[in-house]
Amino acid sequence: MARVGKHGESSPPSDRRPLHFAAFLLLADAALVALIVAFVPYTKIDWDAYMAQVDAFVEGERDYTKIEGDTGPLVYPAGFLYVYSAIKLLTAGQVFPAQILFGVLYIVNLSLVLLMYVKTEVLPWWALGLLCLSKRVHSIFVLRLFNDCFAMTFLHAAMVLIMYHKWYLGLVIFSAAVSIKMNVLLFAPSLLLLMLKAMSIKGVFFALLGAAALQVLLGMPFLLSHPVEYISQAFNLGRVFIHFWSVNFKFVPEKFFVSKELAVALLVLHLTTLLVFAHYKWLKHEGGLFHFLHSRFKDATSIGQLIFAKPKLSTLNKEHIVTVMFVGNFIGIVCARSLHYQFYSWYFYSLPFLLWKTRFPTFVRVILFLAVELCWNIYPSTAYSSLLLLFIHISILFGLWSSPAEYPYANGKK
Repeated sequence: MARVGKHGESSPPSDRRPLHFAAFLLLADAALVALIVAFVPYTKIDWDAYMAQVDAFVEGERDYTKIEGDTGPLVYPAGFLYVYSAIKLLTAGQVFPAQILFGVLYIVNLSLVLLMYVKTEVLPWWALGLLCLSKRVHSIFVLRLFNDCFAMTFLHAAMVLIMYHKWYLGLVIFSAAVSIKMNVLLFAPSLLLLMLKAMSIKGVFFALLGAAALQVLLGMPFLLSHPVEYISQAFNLGRVFIHFWSVNFKFVPEKFFVSKELAVALLVLHLTTLLVFAHYKWLKHEGGLFHFLHSRFKDATSIGQLIFAKPKLSTLNKEHIVTVMFVGNFIGIVCARSLHYQFYSWYFYSLPFLLWKTRFPTFVRVILFLAVELCWNIYPSTAYSSLLLLFIHISILFGLWSSPAEYPYANGKK
């Protein structure tokens, strides 16, 4: 007997269409990537700077303020240097073999994302095709070779591990992603909340300890010789990006765009929105943020029980994990002062998931998806494209807010 799926579609008890279509998409996109590498001219942006920074590192420089390229000093954590040192070793610093390597990375990343989508069953099978339609994302991977590509691939790998409740390994891979580019920290508040829901306090502590240990291990050559320079350069949260290159907030006058007032206002908005979503959406079934935190402590009659006790319902379902991670990151995107073109890769792969978590009609979801892609393909961005992008982002966020919260646990009754 046919069953009715999440989207009101009649489907057989074991509908394998999403899996088959995902396999087709991987093959088709692999062919597309090969054609792009073969026939679309490559334009160097950061590649020469990356290679110059790697050369300085390989030659023995450990002062981060002196590791620089034509775009300026190195501003990424140490994992970036190890990854691009390996790339240079494999490609001899040549662009074409690097493009082939990034083409493989693109397919690996897409495989991880498709796995998340197939397992969460939030989208109808045909909508998986949206994940392969971005001209800008193909460019970011195989025509620009940005480090964002490795950071997000590691992030998606961490999410897959966490979906299957491999928390400790997932946290290590998450930390590896952070070591390549700091934007991954936008997922950190969501990840911490999920850990508190799924693990004992002891488990949370050791998972975070493992993540921190990896950062120390990767940064050891620099921490031993020039610790202040390394920490101040690699983990600088106060960087001010150039107004001209930003895709969002382009309608804001440059003087206000670079001001501390705007930065503080957006940070407050970011944190407030996270707290509101945590209280009313992500912890709705636990009675809200404060009730959840209270419940973790009220039943503990000893320090040992507090440290070792897990929540009564602790096995999170896959949809809830992906929802909290993607929405938390998207809130950070909405509140970001500056988004450069390569930053699109930070949230593009979450867009179909987020849109189908709203109650918007399907045609509205598709229009919003295409409109976001349009905004990211206008170069240089304008006040109008920037304003449109902000409007779409806020619309999606409102749609997420007004949609029902999914039941978070795999063990327990709804």
